[in-house]
Amino acid sequence: MTPPRIAIVGGGPAGLMCAHILQGYGMEPAVYDTDAAVDARDPGGTLDLHADSGQIALEDAGLMDAFRALARVEGQAKSRRDHHGTVLAEFTPTEGDEAAPEIDRGQLRTMLYKHLRPGTVRWGHKLVHATPVGGGTHRLEFANGVGTEADLVIGADGAWSPVRRLLTDAVPRYLGVCFLDARFDDVDTHHPEIAAIVGEGHMFSTDGNGRAVIVQRNSNGVVRGYVAFRAELDWPVRSGVDLTDRKAVRSYLLREFSGWSAVMRPLITDNDGDYVPRSFWALPAPLTWDHIPGVTLIGDAAHLMAPFGGHGTNLALLDGAELAHAIEKGNSLDDAIARYEAAMFPRSGELAVNSNTALTRFFATTPPDVPHLPPDHAREHQNYQTRAAEYRRQRAEDERRS
Repeated sequence: MTPPRIAIVGGGPAGLMCAHILQGYGMEPAVYDTDAAVDARDPGGTLDLHADSGQIALEDAGLMDAFRALARVEGQAKSRRDHHGTVLAEFTPTEGDEAAPEIDRGQLRTMLYKHLRPGTVRWGHKLVHATPVGGGTHRLEFANGVGTEADLVIGADGAWSPVRRLLTDAVPRYLGVCFLDARFDDVDTHHPEIAAIVGEGHMFSTDGNGRAVIVQRNSNGVVRGYVAFRAELDWPVRSGVDLTDRKAVRSYLLREFSGWSAVMRPLITDNDGDYVPRSFWALPAPLTWDHIPGVTLIGDAAHLMAPFGGHGTNLALLDGAELAHAIEKGNSLDDAIARYEAAMFPRSGELAVNSNTALTRFFATTPPDVPHLPPDHAREHQNYQTRAAEYRRQRAEDERRS
């Protein structure tokens, strides 16, 4: 049989994982990405890969050793403080706990890319049009003038996915929370007070009035900080703040966070480099669509959600792996898409609803009916391991039946 022409639009974790496993099955997918290179932009901070999702995908891809060489098990530590610096809850992973080790986003993307065959990723390809041409085939047109046709288009192209428009009119909605991404370099030497607050992993703090600071230990002595608050998208214009003027931004934040103690204030004002504005968006959840031959979605393109719980990249990796397995095992591409989507919809839908709800409660400006308590991370890690074992058991049973 002639192998299918598979085009993966998006070279993030989901797309690269899918391509890697497809190559393991002897297929030759092409990955198209807007970026000029794998390291052409700041990929963001750190993330944890869960035993019941991201790590399963890495195992399937034969990449667990490569992941462990980069991952930080100690980065699983977490603490919660109030805006005065008082510790409300702490979690330190026990010896042998590898339920959710940390890895920098850039390290993960580069690792996945380096394990693909040379030439798999076509950098500098921004998708402009995706058009059905019949029989499940689609024509892809890129901004650089390149055009191609594919029997299967996999949209791994993130929050503002052009591929998604082939399947649904759903678009991300703003969740009402903006944040400023800041970094602290050589933190143990230059910012010891911040290093002490952050510890080996994450520190979350909120004042219960819609403002929060989240700081995370990254590799190479870097801490990334997120100063977050409820605001309209155009808050810099409304407030007359020039985001390129670091002094002006700091003055604004000191006014907004005036109730925060001197202990916590360096997390807001002592960053190295400029503040990078970002905002929280999510697709309607749970999101589904009617099957259309020759196209499907993975990762944020399928289920963009709030980052609370850290499920986004984990689901993206598992999506990529499961879709690749379905393509190999399916009687047809249509059969593969149907099988993949039947499992992906309920799994991602439930987690998206929970994550979006958690963000709303964390940034509430009025006390919720039910207090927002820090999560039980020890129980959370146990649940990751339990679900991982159940996933493997169910998959082995399914394979025996087939």
